[in-house]
Amino acid sequence: MLLVSSSRMTRLLACLLVCCTTMGASAEELPEPLAKIELSDGDTLVFLGDSITHQCLYTQYVEDFFFTRFPQKNIRFHNAGVGGAKAWDALQRFDRDVADFKPKYVTVLLGMNDGRYQAFNQEIFDTYKADMTEVVEQIKETGAKPVLMTPTMYDARAKLLRDQKPAEEYNAVLAYYGQWLQRQAMMNGFGFVDMHGLLNNLTIEARKSDANFTMIADAVHPGPDGQLVMAYAIINDMGLRKPLSSIRITKGAKGKPVSRVSGGKLTDLQMEDDGLSFTWTADALPWVVPAEAQTGAKMLRLGHKASREALEIHDLPAGSYQLTIDGQVVGVYSAQQLARHVELQGNAKTPQYQQAMQVAELNKQRNAGPVRNMRGEWSRFQRYARTKQQVADAPTDALKQQLDALTKQIEGMDERVKTLNEEIEKLAAEIREVAQPKPRTYRLEKVEAAKVSGLVVLNGEPLAGAIVQFIPDGSAGSVARGKTNAAGNFVAVGGGLPGVLPGMYRVVIKTDGVTPAKFGNAQTTPLRFEVQSGKNKAQFELQK
Repeated sequence: MLLVSSSRMTRLLACLLVCCTTMGASAEELPEPLAKIELSDGDTLVFLGDSITHQCLYTQYVEDFFFTRFPQKNIRFHNAGVGGAKAWDALQRFDRDVADFKPKYVTVLLGMNDGRYQAFNQEIFDTYKADMTEVVEQIKETGAKPVLMTPTMYDARAKLLRDQKPAEEYNAVLAYYGQWLQRQAMMNGFGFVDMHGLLNNLTIEARKSDANFTMIADAVHPGPDGQLVMAYAIINDMGLRKPLSSIRITKGAKGKPVSRVSGGKLTDLQMEDDGLSFTWTADALPWVVPAEAQTGAKMLRLGHKASREALEIHDLPAGSYQLTIDGQVVGVYSAQQLARHVELQGNAKTPQYQQAMQVAELNKQRNAGPVRNMRGEWSRFQRYARTKQQVADAPTDALKQQLDALTKQIEGMDERVKTLNEEIEKLAAEIREVAQPKPRTYRLEKVEAAKVSGLVVLNGEPLAGAIVQFIPDGSAGSVARGKTNAAGNFVAVGGGLPGVLPGMYRVVIKTDGVTPAKFGNAQTTPLRFEVQSGKNKAQFELQK
């Protein structure tokens, strides 16, 4: 197996030549930096990197975005990350792990290992510059566009929280590396993504209320929340962030409803005194991520910023309206709220959200399975490549024995990688099929809330200070709540209503360790109550 590498002197000269060329260019000769990733049907995006890419998380979340935002396009993704990789390592596998995929864009996340976890060292930095310059040249030779990404944050405080000694100045070193990358991108017309700044800024903000907050528990590898921040940085910095859809409905001059929409097609619109209905076929689905990254989504306000799904209805009579999509109740809103607009992208009750979550979960399985297995193959190759170079530089019997063992490990690798790639693409095709938007029936109906009051008794005595929750058991409305007074009495309201919508409810009663646990859990409570129109009086007698 042939290694593709140049001598260190050649790389340093190449780096010097590139730097001198760009520095001597006039302003008129400088290209515009890449402003946007634009992928068409059949294009490929490659993620080149180290262990942070090998984690298959930020790459997974970016894929989720493309699967749901561009469901009609057959876009291919290839994770080319290997744990422990430096820029030199990426060069050794470049032809088969990057170039063979004929990418349109290659994102590059390298530098965390290149700096060697120490204070700034000029010789180490010069090696990084030379190797990264060669990586970029290799990308350009494939016809692809490089997207340079700063190394991520090194969280020294996370090391201290684990009673470990951190590399005190290393985050500043990585920031310096990132500034060099930014300059190369700006001078040469490459794409650029600032991973480092966003991770740092969000961490600083979160530590104002939680001094021990971190998204990078081991100081180096971001967890799911941090990886989502990285994915957002790519989507934002590469010009892909925009609202998902907008539906605006008003009454026209002759009293007929008029719609103005973006991001889909609206048909069958009917408006009546007590509400309206229509069919909506969206162009795309909201960007939804698995549960482990939801904290990161909240920090970023991900839905609002990158996937806003707005519904705005004017000229409804005052009152409360229940919204159903395909018969599923998704919320109750006042006429005033609807006139301002409501956002549905983060509402887990909508069929669109549930469909997008299915996409995310399937892609999670794809990345945790064949994608990671393939990266394991390249990890073994990296050990082989390093050992081969060591034998070439300073052969010893021990190194030769290691090389022989590693050579055996990578035998048959090409066939295994081919099989894994086929499995990856097969699963991607299934995901694209699941991601296809479907026509959805929306209905807004004016609703009148029923009055619900009651009494809670424990062992024959009124129970004070208990939270009483009415949780829809089927297709009823929103959760309603009340709190018992000293006499055990409560009044329930919820969902923006002055009462509770008619329907069947599970009843949960919570106190600080006073009531039996089964009553405080929606899955185990035996209590049920049917709310009917008008006034309802409930009484719950609990026994320990």
